[in-house]
Amino acid sequence: MKIRTQNVAAVAAFMIVLTGLLFSAEAAEKMRCSHQLPPGFHIAKVIDRWAAEVEGLSGGEIDVQIFGASALVGARHNIPSVARGTIECAFSGNFQWGKTLPVMNVTMRPYSVTSPEMIAAWPESEVAAYLEEKLLKKGVRNLSWMFTSRMSAVTSNAKPLLEPADFKGLKIRGLNPTVNAGLKALGAAPAAMSGSEVYQALSTGVIDAGVTDIAAAYDRKYFDVQDQIVATPMFSVFYHGYVNPDWYDALSDRSKAALAKAGRKAADWALEATERATGAAPFRLAGKNVTVHIHTADQIDAMASIMRPAFDKAFAEATGEDAGEILELLEKLAK
Repeated sequence: MKIRTQNVAAVAAFMIVLTGLLFSAEAAEKMRCSHQLPPGFHIAKVIDRWAAEVEGLSGGEIDVQIFGASALVGARHNIPSVARGTIECAFSGNFQWGKTLPVMNVTMRPYSVTSPEMIAAWPESEVAAYLEEKLLKKGVRNLSWMFTSRMSAVTSNAKPLLEPADFKGLKIRGLNPTVNAGLKALGAAPAAMSGSEVYQALSTGVIDAGVTDIAAAYDRKYFDVQDQIVATPMFSVFYHGYVNPDWYDALSDRSKAALAKAGRKAADWALEATERATGAAPFRLAGKNVTVHIHTADQIDAMASIMRPAFDKAFAEATGEDAGEILELLEKLAK
């Protein structure tokens, strides 16, 4: 009788544990997150770390499923897919908002948002809060700002693109109409495309030159098809994580707090990872028989004097009254 009682007790205890596990699995909110980055890219690794943090802080209430390298949704479809609720979450470069929310291009103002102090302060700044309000009105709730780049790689073959005159007549990777205005002012012909499309475009001659983050130039193996790289602080890029607002509103307070805390942590991780990747990238590229050129201060001034006015004009035309307000907040952040 005693043995039977122990067996019954053991079975009961097992059933309680099993029921708890099954309930937990059923209760977990599925959070499918799409991004376009290759697995080796430093921000892709930060996103993976963020996902684990969200699951841990939420106590398993959220089941985060990461789909990188455009495995779930193509780069151009991430934003509308989240806004419509087709998927719960995605990460995009801020410049990928293009005409939908052109004010998001503010960090792409040539040679303007590259101060480490500005970038470190960005996630908790007034300018970030301003953009988050705009994002919510466009149907997505922002979760995290993951700083990705303040050093661009301008790639080419045979001859480096060091001076404005070097760009004349070249077909070059573009980003969106506002950003492309600065490249057009140099005399180049930009063609907008996602980072995953550039390698093929360079290898087939669709474009003559590339523009990307300097760490991405290594991770996407641009050295296979281009042999000259100019490292220049042309643009700053944030990959920001965002979710469908209706999905978010249905979460528990614990899950919402987990997303907020993980987002803040990920901003710090991204800054650290980006600075490491940026510092190492020129040496890694040089090891691949690529000639890396570092833009001098005079060369940067020459580029900025042509690109920045063209960008400002296009930015004002695209954003209207938002332009003055966001640039004022940006200037405040720079002080």
